[in-house]
Amino acid sequence: MYVAEDFTAAEADVLRRYFTNLNEPVFALVNLPEVVKGALFARYSRSNKSLRRLFLDEFVGELDVSGDLGVDATIGLRRAEELYDRVFFEYGDDSVAQLGGVHLACEQASNVLTKVLEWGRLMSYLEQSTRYVPYDARLGGRFRYYRDPDILRSGLGARYVADLDGMFDSYSAALPVLNEHFRRQFPKAAGDSDFVHRQAVRAKSFDAARGMLPAAALSNVGIYGSGQGYENLLLRMRAHALPEVRAYAGLMLVELRKVIPSFLKRLDTEDRGVAWSRYLRATGGAMQALAHELLGDSADGFEDTPAVRLVDFDPDAEVKLVSSALYSYADLPEDRLRARAEQMTAEERLRVLRTYAGERGNRRHKPGRALETPSYRFDVLCDYGAFRDLQRHRMLTIEWQRLTPNHGYSLPEAVRAAGIEDLFAETMASSAELHDALVPQHPEQAAYAVALAYRIRFAMQMNAREAMHLIELRSSTQGHPAYRYVAQEMHRLIETAAGHRAIAAMMSFADRSQEAELERLASERRAAERRRSAV
Repeated sequence: MYVAEDFTAAEADVLRRYFTNLNEPVFALVNLPEVVKGALFARYSRSNKSLRRLFLDEFVGELDVSGDLGVDATIGLRRAEELYDRVFFEYGDDSVAQLGGVHLACEQASNVLTKVLEWGRLMSYLEQSTRYVPYDARLGGRFRYYRDPDILRSGLGARYVADLDGMFDSYSAALPVLNEHFRRQFPKAAGDSDFVHRQAVRAKSFDAARGMLPAAALSNVGIYGSGQGYENLLLRMRAHALPEVRAYAGLMLVELRKVIPSFLKRLDTEDRGVAWSRYLRATGGAMQALAHELLGDSADGFEDTPAVRLVDFDPDAEVKLVSSALYSYADLPEDRLRARAEQMTAEERLRVLRTYAGERGNRRHKPGRALETPSYRFDVLCDYGAFRDLQRHRMLTIEWQRLTPNHGYSLPEAVRAAGIEDLFAETMASSAELHDALVPQHPEQAAYAVALAYRIRFAMQMNAREAMHLIELRSSTQGHPAYRYVAQEMHRLIETAAGHRAIAAMMSFADRSQEAELERLASERRAAERRRSAV
């Protein structure tokens, strides 16, 4: 299932001081400064290299590793853990498990698995970006997608490999055509270097072509979390219906036990972790059966459904927000503040909210927690590629439905303009046909065949403070057009459908402009300027 890396003896000698294994797709980082681990993960998201190779090629030369000559992280920790055992395991003090953290690299994970890995709120993630990494590069001589053992052993194994290879071939064929199309459409500006222009064009080409990749496409994810965060993640993964997720949980647990074994002992305790995973699995199965019984397999036509709908909000949210904003600066109880806010004129309430928002210099200047009083629930239907980016917002509640071809796909305008619409459509048809062939024998694994351009339905519930963060970040001109549209629609609906114009106005860095020319051009220019300043 996984491709092992090859290292020279000298490279292995260096790596074993800092990584808990040298040949598995999951490993922990140890004995490195926190800033180095953070920088590694940041670079990781924009590179097609594995983390260990990235460390050797770009980081180890800048570090003094002489003090770690006698360290061998691959054999795990040997020190005694009596204190943790007594406080955490025997007395069940969960707060102790929040104080020990691990940087874990999760490589060669399908794009279905990555969404499971990134579900928890109290962890940090960096995922390999489809706009910086070309997926036509091979791994171990093979295209980079997950080869499910059950499918490969079945009568559909040969077709699965052939059809997914075909999708990657189509993606590979589309990239040079899109590159040439965008080079003609957006000539290099006089002040830009060839490198800056080339990087911006490449990113736009990757954005347009990524929908042709299957959800089985492999990605790398860097995770930082506490022992408690990992415990909760592994409990859910062990109960998951997809075999890849359950198997990957085993790989993660082996590595985590090398660095925080005490925090994970409850996972295998019958009345703790085992019972919890059993409960999650039983509840999920019962809900799936009940939903089928009550709702059947019918679904309304996606063509009649807006891409973004505001399905729930509080009509009195702005009045409540005014009282919440004043609460910390007053001596009145909540109910009397609410009554005073209701008696204010519209202009007075607007003054309160404008003052509370203050003079925001950039989108990182955010008002306080009073903005968490209003909340919104959106029903979204967009392509899986955009969902991958939106799903990583942790401070909200997100629920998504099964990934299938049933809701149709999004066709980028650039694909049509570049003259490869037929190639795109053929790839979508192949994806849907393989999915449908897999469903009878492999209903969970069938999602691997679904191209990222196919739409998925999901609900996002968030308070206004998180909405401000999501909308201002995801509507910026350097964002992907697919999720820019979702963020822009959310902002419009808060303003018009909910009628919360004052709250929408507080989101002053929301960008409702049309598609940018080269989304990453401004960012690449800033990066080039930083490189020049550093010389």
